[in-house]
Amino acid sequence: MDNLADLTPEELEEYFISLGQPKFRAKQAFSWIAKGVTEFEQMTNFPKALQKQLKGVATPLGAKICEKFESAIDETVKYLIQLNDGNLIETVLMSYHHGYTVCISTEVGCAMGCAFCASTLGGLVRRLTPGEMLAQVALVSADSGHKVSNIVLMGIGEPMDNYENVVKFIRLVNRPEGMNIGQRHISLSTCGWVNGIDRLAEENLGITLCVSLHAAFDEKRTAMMPINKKHPIHTLLAACRRYTEKTGRRMIFEYALIKGVNDTPQDAKRLSELLRGMLCHVNVIPVNPIQETNFERSERGEAFCRQLAPVTATVRRELGSDINASCGQLRRRKLEEKGSEN
Repeated sequence: MDNLADLTPEELEEYFISLGQPKFRAKQAFSWIAKGVTEFEQMTNFPKALQKQLKGVATPLGAKICEKFESAIDETVKYLIQLNDGNLIETVLMSYHHGYTVCISTEVGCAMGCAFCASTLGGLVRRLTPGEMLAQVALVSADSGHKVSNIVLMGIGEPMDNYENVVKFIRLVNRPEGMNIGQRHISLSTCGWVNGIDRLAEENLGITLCVSLHAAFDEKRTAMMPINKKHPIHTLLAACRRYTEKTGRRMIFEYALIKGVNDTPQDAKRLSELLRGMLCHVNVIPVNPIQETNFERSERGEAFCRQLAPVTATVRRELGSDINASCGQLRRRKLEEKGSEN
């Protein structure tokens, strides 16, 4: 079944012409998709005959909201979204002083194997299409009634492992006739896919690139992130420098602080030495406990940031801690519930 959300306005024109329809239907459809409609009957400026014709061969978004969980602590809302094939992904709506941010998934599961992340437990199932990424933003915006101002690709999956679809999504969500979300309001997080970083530098996109670093020593990083075997820290940081030099854009390094693992003054000193002189900022993230690991959160966030000077760093604000807002936890719980019922 065709997912119309996968198509650019130009591709939609060709699609409707192939159905014997005028090409202006493409503009109408693209606008409805951006509004998060899930049924063709909601496209009220479509003739009923066209609605019926499309219903048998296509879908507007390829996804629907399955469940949602609202935090009692802040305005964070976590959505469990079901794709047309039955797979589940997670999307989170977060409120900041500058507006509403949606954190989206780029894959069903993840193949990267990072030890501190629940998303990778169970491995990669499949990659999302551009429309399935767009659907997350549109569905959450429509359900919440809030206009989304920022997007972060930091949910389930490794965006660089789904490179072409992710880049197409960024261009789709940026289209002025659709959601019109500026590229400077989009952040992409990678675990350190060097080839992807180099490719992205050539795309002429205005997005913010975030790199999950999480350790300043190769031995520690390899233990937490298997990708470090292929792309050790010196190789990764060389790519990061090439990226900042090519794009002129500041890079964000994410550092999950784990008690007794990577939170010592020696770790901070080494990290400061590695990043000194680079156009970058460090987001220090107190790690979320995961049942399947023995990692404990560190309380040294503020002290660690001070020890990174002159590299700038802040402790990231925690949101939705009462609703398992960290990526992968809700989906895994749902899958376990289904498994126990069988």
